[in-house]
Amino acid sequence: MRLLAGRGEVVHGVDSDAEILERAREATESSAAVRYTLAEAPHGLPAGPHDVITCVAVLHHLPFAETLARFRRGLAPGGTLVVVGCARAASRGDHALGLLAVPLNMAAGWLKNRGRTAARPVSMTAPVREPEMTFAEIVSEARRLLPGARLRRRLFWRYTLVWRAPSR
Repeated sequence: MRLLAGRGEVVHGVDSDAEILERAREATESSAAVRYTLAEAPHGLPAGPHDVITCVAVLHHLPFAETLARFRRGLAPGGTLVVVGCARAASRGDHALGLLAVPLNMAAGWLKNRGRTAARPVSMTAPVREPEMTFAEIVSEARRLLPGARLRRRLFWRYTLVWRAPSR
């Protein structure tokens, strides 16, 4: 949120966890153009139009089609939706990427946390929910709801979805 604040007029951060929002507020300079909202997605999201909507490792916790439709309605003409999501492994390719990601994930965690003695940050204590949809199901549904959406499978059990709203 804080990094995005330097790139836009106003950034809205939304979470359903009051403690996470409070920690985010504490870590944000008071002069930053960031507004934090305690709300349940997709219904409690701030009204648009928004130039950019982004979410990271969130969409698999929500009703997929309903949330994408809400994001679509909330975008300004020409606005961009960026999702980094999690998909359930199903194909041989998914499982191969997962096997490759295990040692890479361990190495990245070791490098990042080398010498750390403090407790894990609160942002890493959020509830975890395994994804129900496979990447193929996500691609099919996303392209139905967001014609022209670009989806790519990524390492670390992730995918990216990028969609630009029509300019009208």
